[in-house]
Amino acid sequence: MSSSIIQLLVLAGIAVFLILRLRSVLGTREGFEKPPVSVSEGQKRRPEFDVIEGGPDLDITDHVEDGTSSAKALAAMKMAEPGFMVGSFLEGSRGAYEMILMAFENGDLSDVEEFLGEELLEAFQGVIDDRNEKGLSIQAEFVGVGEVALHNAEFDRDTGEGEVTVRFMGELTSVVTNAEGKVVEGDPTEIKRQKDIWTFARIMGADDPNWQLVATGE
Repeated sequence: MSSSIIQLLVLAGIAVFLILRLRSVLGTREGFEKPPVSVSEGQKRRPEFDVIEGGPDLDITDHVEDGTSSAKALAAMKMAEPGFMVGSFLEGSRGAYEMILMAFENGDLSDVEEFLGEELLEAFQGVIDDRNEKGLSIQAEFVGVGEVALHNAEFDRDTGEGEVTVRFMGELTSVVTNAEGKVVEGDPTEIKRQKDIWTFARIMGADDPNWQLVATGE
């Protein structure tokens, strides 16, 4: 047998070996294997249903019931000022509550004037002046806030003003003394708990980020 025939047989054997190896590795399309689906066929076979994007704003529904007037007011505030977040506002109101309450108790509103509406500032200052005239002074210490909860929200679309009413449960010690230094009310060792409902207001979208306290109640 000539060398050329031997070379052809060797090459043929190698080719058969490679084909068998490829079939064992890649497999073949036999039996119940599904044929490839074209893009158009795949689109036809997709289940027919509508995808609803969005849903309730958890930043709102975590604090008020969905669909209520307060929820709608908060949503309108967010439209007027996209950066507004209810959760962040409530955290800020906690700090404002402590700061304003203690300024009132200690009889010095100078550091919180910008956070008070004009009428409320006058009312607070009137109470402080009355205490001073009677020779009364208060020694108070803030302990903490037991509760911070959104009570109500309103939004005026004409003026762009938003109002958020928050319910607080403040905890503090407070002692009232007269001009002679005698305790006339309170106990320095007793923690007093008081409920307050405060309303904060602000023009949404305004450059000034500060909310003002405009009403108080219980």
